[in-house]
Amino acid sequence: MNATVLRAGWSRGLIELRQSFTNGAELFSHFLWPALMVATLFFIRDLPVGALLLGAVALPGILGMNAATGVIGMSQQLTADREDGTLLRAKATPHGMPAYLIGKVITVSGGLLADLAIFLVPAVLLVEGLRIGPQSWPGLAWVLALGLVATLPIGAVLGSMFTTARAQGLVQLPFLAVIGISGIFYPITVLPEWLQWIAQIFPIYWMGLGMRSALLPDAAVVVEIGESWRHLETAGVLGAWALLGLLMAPVVLRRMARGESGSTVAARRERALQRTG
Repeated sequence: MNATVLRAGWSRGLIELRQSFTNGAELFSHFLWPALMVATLFFIRDLPVGALLLGAVALPGILGMNAATGVIGMSQQLTADREDGTLLRAKATPHGMPAYLIGKVITVSGGLLADLAIFLVPAVLLVEGLRIGPQSWPGLAWVLALGLVATLPIGAVLGSMFTTARAQGLVQLPFLAVIGISGIFYPITVLPEWLQWIAQIFPIYWMGLGMRSALLPDAAVVVEIGESWRHLETAGVLGAWALLGLLMAPVVLRRMARGESGSTVAARRERALQRTG
């Protein structure tokens, strides 16, 4: 990939990211989800979980869950751009598709990092029992970086599978179900063992576990599976998802791009008008 493509993608991503913080509706969405999560922490912060407080246990899990929403964000943006013809215009320009994808990665990951910061700053002031300091940042950094690589390509694959935003909305239902069994708001060890095994297939649980290992005291490990932070397993599962996504995404996206044409975009617009008419 040459420097021209990287510069074009970088510039496109920064422009879209800046627009998301100047557009009123998008700016509101950047603050809405973090605000809801902070409110949730407020009500559960003092509930006991053994010798720990539920707020301290939940906060790192919420960070991991929010980072994993890159799957949804990437999928939504790709589907929307496919539906309105943005993807077709990118395809028609030299090196347009690689630059488009680089831009989307920058837009989605930049927005996620901003949302995490908006949540984390008030949350750490609200919740007691966290281990916040220089020793926390390396753990947060590698889990977050590997988690984004594990989830964003999968989001691109999912976005390529749907031609309309309405159809893409179906992705959110199984995503919410996985959140529910991933031990975000309570220790996963309270669930039946068969559900624990299902949760461990997906990145959300491992991203939450990695965040907890970075932000909670060592004594908190007693509520985890095997009473271990399982760093190697976390790196292994997230790495496997990253490899799967990086192998699948280029193939699926190239196939999807070949099927895009002016007539297919016009047909989608016609169907959308019929639904809203």
